[in-house]
Amino acid sequence: MELQQIGLSHPRVKQVLDVQNNTAPNRDRLVVAEGLWAHRLLLDAGVAVRTFLWCPELAYSDEAGLRSERVASRAEAAYRVSARTMERIGERGQLDGMLSVARLPRYDPDTVHFGPSALVLVADAVEIPGNLGTLVRTLDAVRADCLVLTNRRTRVTHPKVFRGSQGTILTVPTVEFAEPDEAARWLRGQSFRVLLADTDDAVHYRTADYRGRVAFVVGSERYGISRPWYAHGFDRVAVPMLGSADSLNVSVSASILLYEARARQDDW
Repeated sequence: MELQQIGLSHPRVKQVLDVQNNTAPNRDRLVVAEGLWAHRLLLDAGVAVRTFLWCPELAYSDEAGLRSERVASRAEAAYRVSARTMERIGERGQLDGMLSVARLPRYDPDTVHFGPSALVLVADAVEIPGNLGTLVRTLDAVRADCLVLTNRRTRVTHPKVFRGSQGTILTVPTVEFAEPDEAARWLRGQSFRVLLADTDDAVHYRTADYRGRVAFVVGSERYGISRPWYAHGFDRVAVPMLGSADSLNVSVSASILLYEARARQDDW
């Protein structure tokens, strides 16, 4: 490919660093994708690529060359960079000479549609980006319908969310509400049975009813689910703790609940 070569001072390269560092405003929901696996996801998901950076010196396979041509043809802008520049801006060890800035799709609550049986996870005030990424990866694994964010404490565009989700943040629909009450009303309006992941006054997760549309609510790593969720009279569901610890990591507990619900809904 005949691409213009740029360096660290170029605005497109500086934008990569802004997204990687998670410091600048990110109204366009930009994420950085690195390496072969991430670019396969970009192509499969059909997401918009704003900038593609190519370093043939760091490409270790013929597949990288072929895939880079496909990505470059779809990107708004494509450039060549030196190995030194790529190593400065990339966060993964093996980039295969490929790095892109892409836009996450936007989803509006009014345009997300559900079938008679549906599975949703609400992440309320989850703070650790890696945990949020793992939640998204689990939602993809169980073929859930949607992630709902309330009391957001970390951006879905955080690099650790992208890596923790293995890139599935590109394809798992995500909607956000400023207040938990808004999300609760939306879920009720969509005929969801909402279950709060809490050990107090809760039913055992193996005995809960998962028929129809089900939404689990999980809370922050430090404080749990925020108080407004409890004002709606939703049922609670718990994974029993058999040792000395009083709770599971939020991503682990969500995985157990989501897989149990999926198994029940699909009659495994």
